[in-house]
Amino acid sequence: MSDEFNMSMRKFLKQVGVTSQQAIEDAMRKAGVDATAGKSFEAKMVLTVDGIDLNHVVTGKIAGRDE
Repeated sequence: MSDEFNMSMRKFLKQVGVTSQQAIEDAMRKAGVDATAGKSFEAKMVLTVDGIDLNHVVTGKIAGRDE
């Protein structure tokens, strides 16, 4: 793969990571510290790319706040 492709993909993935973290943190704040303390939450990220046959799913758990 070309350097340009790799750089654009890394830039996109960085944007996904940063904006996703912000969205999760905002949702946790809105849920309230007491509502999330000691709980874990199932999470799923779905990545699709127009023009190619890609449907990539990542699942995991996110721990609630301990504050």
